[in-house]
Amino acid sequence: MIAIIGGGAAGMMAAIVAGQNGAKVTILEKNEILGKKILISGKGRCNITNFCGPKEVIANTPTNSRFLYNSLFQFNSFDVVDFFNRNGLETKIERGNRVFPVSDNAADVVKILAAKLKKIDVTIIHQTAKDILKVGKIFAVKLANGEVLRAEKLIIATGGKSYPGTGSTGDGYKFSRKFGHKINKFKPSLVPIETTEKWVTELQGLSLKNASIKIYDANNKMVYDDFGEMLFTHFGVSGPLILSASSHLRRIENHKLIIDLKPALTEEKLDIRIQRDFAENPKKQFETVLKLFLPKKMIPIFIKFTEISAKKQVNQISKTERKRLLYLFKNLEIKLSKLRSIKEAIITSGGVDVKEINPKTMESKIEKNLFFAGEIIDVDAYTGGFNLQIAWSTGFVAGKSASS
Repeated sequence: MIAIIGGGAAGMMAAIVAGQNGAKVTILEKNEILGKKILISGKGRCNITNFCGPKEVIANTPTNSRFLYNSLFQFNSFDVVDFFNRNGLETKIERGNRVFPVSDNAADVVKILAAKLKKIDVTIIHQTAKDILKVGKIFAVKLANGEVLRAEKLIIATGGKSYPGTGSTGDGYKFSRKFGHKINKFKPSLVPIETTEKWVTELQGLSLKNASIKIYDANNKMVYDDFGEMLFTHFGVSGPLILSASSHLRRIENHKLIIDLKPALTEEKLDIRIQRDFAENPKKQFETVLKLFLPKKMIPIFIKFTEISAKKQVNQISKTERKRLLYLFKNLEIKLSKLRSIKEAIITSGGVDVKEINPKTMESKIEKNLFFAGEIIDVDAYTGGFNLQIAWSTGFVAGKSASS
């Protein structure tokens, strides 16, 4: 019998593959429902995967990406989409090759997986695993209700420590250490960032769809740059650009974020456009003309930083003032203070050291018949469906290997 601790994406995929191979499988899930983290992923829509080849997934995985070669080539993103389509879930591809259910409802993803588990007679026990022993060749999992589940093979798919409300409370680390595994230091990844400036909070709720960002460290060395969507919050900044940036930031003290609000235009072309718009609206006030360039919430911030009077007619704005405005469009600077708590992180960076796991099978190199899948492993990727793809792929390989 194969016991799987964790009924999330990786655990369910492992159970489905093992069950289809004829193995008797039991999932232990501490929550009252399966796939609790799937239900909140992609803002409740579930970004199932990214519709791209293994090499692109690897390129979007900053931590231990080489470990994934085997699992991604055994079960890639095209296989994931095919799996869900064949089992009745219609999917669609959106910007950045992100794959979602046509229904935009993450619950439909969980329903497909749960129905498949039921069809192949996988047993689901909604209990917390409190401890694991190994007596001879048998794993004995002690449950919260006092019962003991015995299995010849064990797959740990408990997730990391992010979003603890979904059940990812770090239990898997404790179990892994018990069998001699090294747990690499974990930190929040794909997490919003707090900022120093108070004016940022005035922009709360404002989303920039096409911004370019650069992040510089204390030595003024650029450590990250990207283009896309970001969001201002009551504590700082968030959104896809910022979440991906957080994957690169092991330290954040004295870092600064530079936002280019007009990335499609060079400084020279933007200056020409500003002069043209000023010339076409010579008698209009500065704050009025700024509406041609900026979201309404940003206008007071720009007026403050350029030190140009809001009521000043644009035909009276000097070249020096115009250059200050131009610079601000291309270099809006925000000082970063810290990453938000791991409780708000989409994923955990850190976990079971990949050097102690066979990448072809997901089996422990230390303890025979012990396997790992999903976020418990020290591998994490950028936002855009890549982390769920890692869960599907490692779960697939763990289930296949444990049942062979």
